[in-house]
Parts: sequence; C-alpha cells; structure tokens
Amino acid sequence: MTSVEGVVAGRRGGGAVRAGWSLAGRLAARTGGGAVRVFLVLVALFWLMPSVGLLLSSLRSPQQIAESGWWEVFTKPAEITFDNYGQLLSNGKVMGSLLTTAEITVPATVLVVVIGSLAGYAFAWMDFPGRDGWFMVVVGLLVVPVQVALIPVAKLFGAVGLFETTAGVVLFHTAFGLPFAVFLLRNFFAEIPRELLEAARLDGAGELRLFTRVVMPLGGPAIASLGIFQFLWVWNDMLVALIFADSGSPPITVALQQEVRQFGNNIDVLAPGAFVSMVVPLIVFFAFQRQFVSGVMAGAVK
Repeated sequence: MTSVEGVVAGRRGGGAVRAGWSLAGRLAARTGGGAVRVFLVLVALFWLMPSVGLLLSSLRSPQQIAESGWWEVFTKPAEITFDNYGQLLSNGKVMGSLLTTAEITVPATVLVVVIGSLAGYAFAWMDFPGRDGWFMVVVGLLVVPVQVALIPVAKLFGAVGLFETTAGVVLFHTAFGLPFAVFLLRNFFAEIPRELLEAARLDGAGELRLFTRVVMPLGGPAIASLGIFQFLWVWNDMLVALIFADSGSPPITVALQQEVRQFGNNIDVLAPGAFVSMVVPLIVFFAFQRQFVSGVMAGAVK
C-alpha cells in the first residue's frame, strides 16, 4: 500500500468516522427524550401505513376488498389468502414487465454513476479549456424539465430507430440524470484536499489511478447516494416509459396502468403487482441506507 492509499484509508477509517460519530452522538443526545422517540415512531408508522395497507389488500380477495377496508384483516385474519399472488405469477405481461423494468433501471443507473463520476472528477481536478463555462452549462441543464424534451427527443428517436425500444428509454434517463450527477459529484470531489492528490501524483499515480485509488474511495458515500436516487427515479418513472418504451413489453408502471384501463376490476392482479413494484425500491434503499446516510451527512462533517 502506498503512502497515499494509507492516508485515504486513514481518512475513511479515522477522522471522518470520528467526526461522523461525534455528530451522530450529539444528535442522539438531543433526541434522546422519550417524547421525541414516541413522536418519531408515530411518524414512521404513519409513513409506512400506505405500504402496510397495500400489502394487506394484496392478501385479500377482490370481493373482500370491495366490501371493506384493509384494516378488517386485524379482526378477521382468516381472510388472508395468497391467491392474488398466484394470479400475479400467472400473468405473463405483468411478470415480464418486471424484467423490462430491471433492464431499463440497472443500465440507466450504472451509466449515470460511471459517467457522472468521471465528469465530476474532470470538472473538479482537471484543467481544460472552457471548464467553468461547460460546468455552468451542466448546472443550467438542471432546470430543464423533462416535459420540454419529450416531443423533440421522440422525433429524434423515431429518426434513428430508438423509439419504443429499451435502449431509447435508457438513453433518455441517462441524459436527464447526468446533470444532477455531475453537479453533485463535482462538488463532493472538490472537497478532497489538494495536498492528498498532489502526494499521489508525487508517488507516480496517473489520472486513472488517482481517480480509482483516491477519489473513488473517498467519494463512495456520495456515489452510493447518487445511485440510490437514480435507481428510485428510473424504477418509479411512468411518463418517460409511457412514451418511449415498447408498448408490447412495457415496464411495471405502464403495465399496471394498462391493467387499470383494460380491466378496471382486476384488483387481484393490481394489488400484488403494485406491492411488488414498491418492494424492490424499498429493498434497494434499506440495503444501502448506511451509505446513503453517510453521503447525506458528509457535507456536515467536512
């Protein structure tokens, strides 16, 4: 391990951790009262109530859903059934839409994270003509709404053969996710001490090794936060998918919308399908919540 890599490891495992724990300790001390804890628990239960209601609705028959609310399960637990999930598994269109959604979400997230990291490093630590001007262009793109680009991009995709394709949806999400990614990561990378990078260069590190061995490890929390945001946005998107995705193989949001339009009473498929589509983002968020919190708190402890 080089001296610079040791410093990076020390920063990640030493000072930054102590600062994070110090801030966490102060927050815990201020919110340690019983009344505050009860309030936070109530807020969490209120926030989870729609998810719990959807889960319990997906475990009831269509007739029971039409006759009473989901809270009746607590007094009549015998109503619980998994027949709705059997109907969902036998619905090839909805199950196929989950695979289509993954085919869109994973590449769109990976591309935004990789390209955004490289561009953020370039804007933060590399000198090239017009750097500040190009960065201002990137910042300006943050305020461009998606709706403005729908018709022009649809015409462009139609001309090049990308309309109603998975690749077209991935490219659209990547293009509109990059401005925020570059802005976020550039500001985070710019906080890395210049002395650390100069020491790495003195050790013989080139730009690629500097990026992979120094910048990426220190920027891990911000990169993880960006990945979570991008994943959630793309997975839950309906507008872009409704316009650009293949109508014969739509993502889950469009597939559920089509079920509502064609079969208004098909609640035995809609309820479990909506719950499954919601569970995947929740799993991703809770799996990476530690990195997400680290990324959110990074600006407070620098």
